[in-house]
Amino acid sequence: MGGPHERWDIFCRVVDNYGDVGVAWRLARCLAREHGKRVRLILDDLTVLARLRPETDPAREAQRVDGVDVRRWDEGWNDAVPAGEVADVVVETFGCDTPEPYVRAMAERAPHPRWINLEYLSAEEWVEGSHALPSPHPRYAPLTRHFFFPGFTARTGGLLRERGLLERRDAFQADRAAQAAFWRALTGAQPPDAALKVSLFGYAGAPYGSLLEAMAHHAGPVWLVVPEGVAAGAVSAWLQGKARGERGAVEAFTVPFLDQDSYDELLWACDLNFVRGEDSFVRAQWAARPFVWHVYPTDDAAHWVKLGAFLARYTAGMDRAHAARLAGFWEAWNREEPVARAWPAFEAALASMAPHAEDWAARLAARPDLATRLADFVDNVLN
Repeated sequence: MGGPHERWDIFCRVVDNYGDVGVAWRLARCLAREHGKRVRLILDDLTVLARLRPETDPAREAQRVDGVDVRRWDEGWNDAVPAGEVADVVVETFGCDTPEPYVRAMAERAPHPRWINLEYLSAEEWVEGSHALPSPHPRYAPLTRHFFFPGFTARTGGLLRERGLLERRDAFQADRAAQAAFWRALTGAQPPDAALKVSLFGYAGAPYGSLLEAMAHHAGPVWLVVPEGVAAGAVSAWLQGKARGERGAVEAFTVPFLDQDSYDELLWACDLNFVRGEDSFVRAQWAARPFVWHVYPTDDAAHWVKLGAFLARYTAGMDRAHAARLAGFWEAWNREEPVARAWPAFEAALASMAPHAEDWAARLAARPDLATRLADFVDNVLN
């Protein structure tokens, strides 16, 4: 517990979704709870955190949540900052710029703080070569920022995984009564025996209609749960304006936005999870269940490289026929193409893909988590 660098400031700006805040919050909480750090999370939109952690009050400028000091990032951070207010470690998430007055104060502080730029997650090979590289500040020498890349290999920063997560997952997945109680609390009902249980979460543009029609013709019952968002709107439209209902083999439920812990349980309880972005993408992998990733689309089409890089890593060692079915379905989903043709073969292979998902999660869990690697990097490597 703890180390020579105890005070951490983590800056985060909301771009257009929940994932950035989800990652920043999980990191802050892990550093505080598991590594004894005094963490201040400086966030520009507390309403997003309040949805992920309902105990957060979005109207307050400062508050303490789960051992983390949460501050609103407002215009006040553009004022002069006393050097004594600067933390021992400063983390800017996903390329958000630390406020200029704060950077000046960092340069005036003795000793200079450790400065980390936490980057987006990618399975691309170049990440290993860029991880932990220094970048001297052009105006405030000798301040040096280090780039820290989450990743899937031993030469990257790892993935966020709080202590005890997999033990809680295993206990939940082995407890039929706990799962039944979860479903009743969430939907007011329980899935039929032998139902294919699916969670659906994605960005705009995914071929939701084609997927729903394919599922409606499924040989057995499909239990579909869709948290509030774009996908829920598509499902409601497919149900002719209803929040829940049956159509063909599908019994669908649109449910309110779930906090992080409840969303984890949804992923654990399902046989197949459609996820997006970064945060839910990683949580689906810890669920050890087959999943479909909707990668965040970019104007320069760089997301196709990210998708391909992850598919190459994830399907390595998988049965070749199953790997082809998985890759074909993922690519159709991300290309906004009708997936009805790809669905039967993909669905038929799910049971065979499940052991691979379990093995993948176990292999990832054999490596240190991101918060542990970051704390070690700051406390030991940069000393």
